[in-house]
Amino acid sequence: MSGFTGKKVFVRRFDRESLTGFVSPQTYLQPGGMELLRPDGAHSLIPYEEIKVVSFVRDLESKEPVPEGRLFNARPKLEGLWVRLKFRDGEISEGVLPNNLLQLENYGFTLVPPNPYGNHQKLFVPRAALVEVQVLGVVGSPLKARKPKPAPKDQIGLFES
Repeated sequence: MSGFTGKKVFVRRFDRESLTGFVSPQTYLQPGGMELLRPDGAHSLIPYEEIKVVSFVRDLESKEPVPEGRLFNARPKLEGLWVRLKFRDGEISEGVLPNNLLQLENYGFTLVPPNPYGNHQKLFVPRAALVEVQVLGVVGSPLKARKPKPAPKDQIGLFES
C-alpha cells in the first residue's frame, strides 16, 4: 500500500463480525478481494463473497456500522441513477449511482446512500453481495434541459434601460 491516503471504512460482512479500518481509494479493490488496513496495523485481503457493504465514514468511533436510512423517503435530489439493491440475505437498500458508465467498477458499485450527511458518506457494494439491482429513476437527466420560467407580463422592469 504505497502512497497510502487512508479513508475510514466500516466493512459489514455476511457471516462474520464487522470490521473497521482504512483503505486506499485508488488501490483497495483488488482481483482477489478488498485490501483493508486495520487500526492495529494488520493488513488483510477480504474476499468479495464475504463483504456485504463497505461504508466510507466520517468517524470510526461511531457505533453505527449500518447506514441510518436505507431507503429514500421521496425522490432523491442528487443527480444520477436512483437504484434499489437486493442483497443475498434479502435486505433491500437504495442509493444513487453516478450517471457515468466510466465510473463503474469491475467488482461492484459505489453509491451515495439516502442520508449522505450522516456518518456514512459513500457505500461500496460488491457484485457478489447482490441478487438484483433495479434502476428506479434517472435524476437530473442532461437530455431534459429545464426551461426558465417566462417573466410575468405585469412585472415591472426596474433594471431595464
